[in-house]
Amino acid sequence: MRWRWRHRDDRDDRGTATAELAVVLPAVVLLAASGVWAVAAAAAQLRCVDAAGTGARALARGETTAAVSRAVAEVAPAGAAVSISRTGDLAVVEVRMRVRLPGPWPRDGPGLVVGDRAVAALEDVGAP
Repeated sequence: MRWRWRHRDDRDDRGTATAELAVVLPAVVLLAASGVWAVAAAAAQLRCVDAAGTGARALARGETTAAVSRAVAEVAPAGAAVSISRTGDLAVVEVRMRVRLPGPWPRDGPGLVVGDRAVAALEDVGAP
């Protein structure tokens, strides 16, 4: 018995690569957008942590609220909401912001709120 190789007609597979790409491409784009969003959210979180700590330390040293606001604004991401207060003998600074999901969403569309709250003991400036 002799084995014969059958010649396969290459025209049967015409267009399958295009169809597979059309199915997979939206998933790849969604995965890439999710990755970019996750990195942006992590970076915003770290900047909020740094800004809150900077502000709490400045407020604890006895800086004015305006000076603390300027110091926090230099470190915080654009659009962050800042809350500065003194509670008893504590300086409290809270920095929050919303990281929006990339896409054609309205301004209040889906997103993630990131931020931090830093607390520092007020320093006794007049003490030796």
